[in-house]
Amino acid sequence: MAVIAQAQNAAVETGLRGRLLNAIQRMQENRARRAVYRQTLRELNALTARDLDDLGINRSMITRLAHEAAYGEGK
Repeated sequence: MAVIAQAQNAAVETGLRGRLLNAIQRMQENRARRAVYRQTLRELNALTARDLDDLGINRSMITRLAHEAAYGEGK
């Protein structure tokens, strides 16, 4: 019986450890995506109206474009 209890405890620890590592990884990925979003917003907002016009971008599109750059098309 003691062996079974030890095996179950090991499985719980591995499961908990795995979940914690996954949560940390997701947090790091989200942080990196937010950084891309903010950087894209900053760079596009710094452009002049003429620069944006040359690129075919309306100022109202900047937020959407930054979101797409960070999170992808469908999100």
